[in-house]
Amino acid sequence: MAVGKNNARVYRQKRIRKKISGSSERPRLSIFRSVSHLYAQLIDDVTGKTLLAISTLSKDFKADKDSGNVKGAKELGKLIAQKALQSKIGRVVFDRAGFLYHGRVKAFAEGAREGGLEF
Repeated sequence: MAVGKNNARVYRQKRIRKKISGSSERPRLSIFRSVSHLYAQLIDDVTGKTLLAISTLSKDFKADKDSGNVKGAKELGKLIAQKALQSKIGRVVFDRAGFLYHGRVKAFAEGAREGGLEF
């Protein structure tokens, strides 16, 4: 059986998801990276609810031309940190969803840390 890139990512995602879980005090910050956009959610796994969601397609995200690059990822990280702090969420568990911690995923995490979130 041939394992493609996305299937390998899903296997990594499941392996990671077994080890981490979010709660209401420390929700899981999950990221999804498509070819041209980024999506991020704060999830409480105990109740199964999404507390906050944002993407490069959101109206709050202003940098249209930077929606799919490292600069846009860093801005999105700062924006979700700002919204999380407004919702009184300061500590999170970072879930890279099987993506390598490199490029846009790393820039997003650094932006969220600069914005005030603790991982």
